[in-house]
Amino acid sequence: MKKLIFLLLMLFPFNVKAISASSSIVMDLDNGRVLYQNNIYEERLIASISKIMSAIVTIEYADLDKVVTVGEEILEAYGSAIYIELGEKLTLRDLLYGLMLRSGNDAAVVIAKNVAGNMENFAMLMNEMASKIGMNDTYFYNAHGLEESDGAGNTSTAYDMALLTKYAMANAEFREIFGTKKYSVKTNYKTYSWTSKNKLIHSYDFITGGKTGFTEKARRTLVTTGSNNNINLVVVTLNDPNDFADHITLYEKIFREYEAVKVIDKDNFSIKEDNVYSDDTLYVSEDIYVPVTSSEKKDLRIEYQLYKNNTYIDGDKVGSVKVYLRDELIREENVYVLVDEGDTKKLTWWEKFLRWIKW
Repeated sequence: MKKLIFLLLMLFPFNVKAISASSSIVMDLDNGRVLYQNNIYEERLIASISKIMSAIVTIEYADLDKVVTVGEEILEAYGSAIYIELGEKLTLRDLLYGLMLRSGNDAAVVIAKNVAGNMENFAMLMNEMASKIGMNDTYFYNAHGLEESDGAGNTSTAYDMALLTKYAMANAEFREIFGTKKYSVKTNYKTYSWTSKNKLIHSYDFITGGKTGFTEKARRTLVTTGSNNNINLVVVTLNDPNDFADHITLYEKIFREYEAVKVIDKDNFSIKEDNVYSDDTLYVSEDIYVPVTSSEKKDLRIEYQLYKNNTYIDGDKVGSVKVYLRDELIREENVYVLVDEGDTKKLTWWEKFLRWIKW
């Protein structure tokens, strides 16, 4: 049935002008290119999609296997919850699943307390990471996304939230949690079974993850990721009363209009102009695909850069490959060297020392 629906959508596509979100974006997860946009730099309240940042901060700053005890911070939680109780023991990983699948605000306050000491410090970590990623129009007050008592709340843009999701999806732990449909855990008090609130992950074949959000002020917010035929996307909608349907519409539009062109094949990689490393093997870590329309294919070009280095060892980064669409750089990957057996290139003890101190 799902495949029949997909075929019908391809033959009779929705009109994208019908998208009801105040702000919306489709970004290529692999290359960061914006493939669809509407008011993507407009700052808006974002509600519980804030928890994407809460999750990646926790993953990067904490031991997810650490067992924590729910403390009195739980008394500050309200709104959507996983209904954990004072004195209950869970791992931070368990709490992250409750945070992302059920949007547990109680999970958020316990995570903030145990990762950073309190909510204020945790919000500082969130804002530091936002700055690091390049989310220039974003500010976080808390880990859950509810508005503060004075009415202020976590604000961002569709573009910034797409950037954040692109960054987070590079982390395997985050991808696992973000794409989970159902999670069960037994604590010292009871057993939980949490099902994702992201309806699309249960009903749409190409969805790989997502996070819902809602407050009275922010209205409905939604971030999802999806993949089809080597096209990997993130879709963000803010203030969208028809968000699930709009996400499907946007996925179908991009899957219909774009084709993933393999511009670099890691299994058949070589640089003809290579005179420095000709005795060894150059390689890249992964295939590179670029989604383009039929009219854009002719505008793709590739540039290679190799560093002249006479003292290299196996696995060294020795250059880069850059993919351009017209004059826009849309992807850059490192080039590495595999030193053939029997190669006589050796580092002196001094060169090894300089490498060790990262001179």
